[in-house]
Amino acid sequence: MKRRNFLVAAASGLAMTGLPRPAWAAGRAVAGRSSASYAMFLSGLRQQALTAGVPSSIVEQSLALAQAPNQDVLRLDRHQPEFTLTWAQYRARVISSAREGKGQQAYQRVRGTLSPLGVRFGCDDNAIMGIWGLESGFGEHQGRFNVIEALATLAFDGRRAAFFRSELIKAMQILAQGAISPANMLGSYAGAMGQPQFMPSAYLRFAADGDGDGKCNIWSSEADVFASIANYLGRSGWQRGEPWGEEVAVPLGNNGKFTSIAATSSKHAPVHPVSTWQALGVKPIQSSGFQAPQASGSLIQPDGPGGQAFLVYHNFRVIRAYNPSDYYALAVGILGDRMAR
Repeated sequence: MKRRNFLVAAASGLAMTGLPRPAWAAGRAVAGRSSASYAMFLSGLRQQALTAGVPSSIVEQSLALAQAPNQDVLRLDRHQPEFTLTWAQYRARVISSAREGKGQQAYQRVRGTLSPLGVRFGCDDNAIMGIWGLESGFGEHQGRFNVIEALATLAFDGRRAAFFRSELIKAMQILAQGAISPANMLGSYAGAMGQPQFMPSAYLRFAADGDGDGKCNIWSSEADVFASIANYLGRSGWQRGEPWGEEVAVPLGNNGKFTSIAATSSKHAPVHPVSTWQALGVKPIQSSGFQAPQASGSLIQPDGPGGQAFLVYHNFRVIRAYNPSDYYALAVGILGDRMAR
């Protein structure tokens, strides 16, 4: 995610750790690093937080949860698997009938809350549902780590220390707003928080109050979760009522050789009007025709010739602003459509 390598996270279950006790209860010192050096680190962190305007009571409550680095955080950070999945493998793991069915039931339950918030913040239901489902399994798997301790561990460890230190200060600033207590601020081992898995910096930019209580509780208020996701996408340029993309069939080029006109990645894929792709022989899978015949889009085939192909539009790139992965954006779009349409 913005935040973490989503393909790896998906391969290991979308960071759905699900262990019952908070990880901060089991923090242990980093091998080879003295407790004195960690104490000096905390001292400097305390002063930085106070200088940033965090109330002293919040600073002390927070740092009390990070008395020593957490070995589980370090193990997960240092030993991430290095394999990557094909789109077909990823799709099989993430877009399951069980998740789809669960999402359809969840959507019927929350639609009355979610839909007005989508309108208010400029987003469509399908995108909100897709992200909610992939990030936390519709709120069931938010991560087991105390965010303060996890970020302190990573800031002390040295790899991307400046980034995690900045996120830690921002996490304390969030605590000062009173939406969550330090002990209940849970998330992934890398500090992604709550049901939408926002890093603290993303929370400060995009978290929104959906239930009108004056707080942005992305941990236990579904209205705030939906408002925050919708706000993130809306402010990233989401176009309401427009599709993210659609599956298409592509011709084989070069006199029958197995060469597709599609790109394998959207990052540098050319953008053309749908009419141009149609003239090249691209056809929509659905019998009713292209979903956005007047739009422009990119043609991607993640697994190359012979694999699934998609014509992706502006909203696909907006989903990638949330998580810069083609696989993720495709899964959000496909699942969201099946759940909310």
